[in-house]
Amino acid sequence: MGFRKKERVQIKTPQQIELMRIAGKVVADTLQTLSVSVTPGITTRELDAIARECIYGAGATPSFLGYYGYPAVICTSINEEVVHGIPGDRVVNEGDLVSIDCGAIVDGWHGDAAISVIASTNPQPSIQKLSDVTQASLAAGIEAAVAGNRMGDIGSAIEAVIRRAGNYGIVEDYVGHGIGTEMHMYPPVPNYGHANQGLELKVGMVLALEPMVTIGSPEVLTLADDWTVVTTDGNWASHWEHTVAITESGPQILTSNTEM
Repeated sequence: MGFRKKERVQIKTPQQIELMRIAGKVVADTLQTLSVSVTPGITTRELDAIARECIYGAGATPSFLGYYGYPAVICTSINEEVVHGIPGDRVVNEGDLVSIDCGAIVDGWHGDAAISVIASTNPQPSIQKLSDVTQASLAAGIEAAVAGNRMGDIGSAIEAVIRRAGNYGIVEDYVGHGIGTEMHMYPPVPNYGHANQGLELKVGMVLALEPMVTIGSPEVLTLADDWTVVTTDGNWASHWEHTVAITESGPQILTSNTEM
């Protein structure tokens, strides 16, 4: 998605951040349920039904359903699918890497997060490492989300973890974003960059950080359904995301719960 040059960053009050935390917890609880539901034999449509029940059951509204016509509550991206996979008849097989992206709205405020789950009790080490590296890069980006730092510090921190880990690709076509009263807001949050460059981070900003990492080339294309993004070389990808508030006491993850 594009951002207009003159868009302004939405600054939240502490009270508004607490409202976003409520939406974020719905997302976290939903993803926690889905993480144990991803088993060989389940279809992605069944995962979507579980997410629908979790979100509506919590009194929230799905962020994704109907967004630019998107037909489901979650995105389920398997193996070479990077993001925006539409739930359907596809069956999860043993060893598949399933990236699940989820968003929810409570009282007009959005939460957005993603996890990668391997459908196996004995995953391939290379696939487990891909997911672990992606999750670790997200953690590094969150640690850099401190008032006074710059956007490049977040991207640089994410990129450094991935580059150190080996021959992985960082998808540049899709990046993180601001979030609040809309799901996708200014500013963009790249998963690469240079320290001390870019927009200054300020207390009250809330950002969705979401590294997407591939084995091999980071080049992607969109399938004929106009949603599903896949790697051009067919190699697998992982996606992890959190909604993070920049506060006076440091970064706070809003899409978390005690179980995750």
